[in-house]
Amino acid sequence: MTAVKICGLNDRPGLDAALAGRAEMIGLVFFQPSPRAVTPAEAAALAGAVPRAAEGGPLRVGLFVDASEEAIAAALAALPLDILQLHGEETPDRCAELRARFGLPVMKALGIATADDLRLLDAYAPAVDRFLLDAKPAPGAALPGGNAASFDWSLLVGRAVPRPWLLAGGLTPANVADAVRATGAPGVDVSSGVEASRGVKDPARIAAFIAAARRATTEAAGAARA
Repeated sequence: MTAVKICGLNDRPGLDAALAGRAEMIGLVFFQPSPRAVTPAEAAALAGAVPRAAEGGPLRVGLFVDASEEAIAAALAALPLDILQLHGEETPDRCAELRARFGLPVMKALGIATADDLRLLDAYAPAVDRFLLDAKPAPGAALPGGNAASFDWSLLVGRAVPRPWLLAGGLTPANVADAVRATGAPGVDVSSGVEASRGVKDPARIAAFIAAARRATTEAAGAARA
């Protein structure tokens, strides 16, 4: 089953749609320049009552961009998280430090534009638990992700990724099934692709995205049996 992460959740309708669709991960953005950002208090109010993963709920993923340990600690004090998603310029050493400091799995986002960018996988693999492969932002972009841009999926064909990984970047309900079929991604991540307007999630689009991702998995399984 293709794992689904709905990222940038910041209101109840979006969260409820992710829960109704049984998304495996929900993403909370602790990066204030983002239109999807939440404060620790807002994150706790939004997701504090969501069942923990051990109780059948989704994994809670906190997205941080070159954050200080104090900022991460403040988020964790307000709302326990299951995964730290590091979406900035964090080095492998920094990833390892934060994983050890907080005792949580780390998912490192890597911006991909060319095959050379995939060489970073081996450098980061010893320091992280998961990868998120996203489109590399354009020079000078204000945000490191959530820019509705995709990269050339053919770069991943036949490429072994040394940790569990999610595909991100420009995914929508209309193209996620093609993305899964093209890359064999074990998981997908979406934010802007399920929004009614910038920073505002559309519950119907969330439901459609999850259904399309699940359908791609079912079709692939059927083809394999055939």
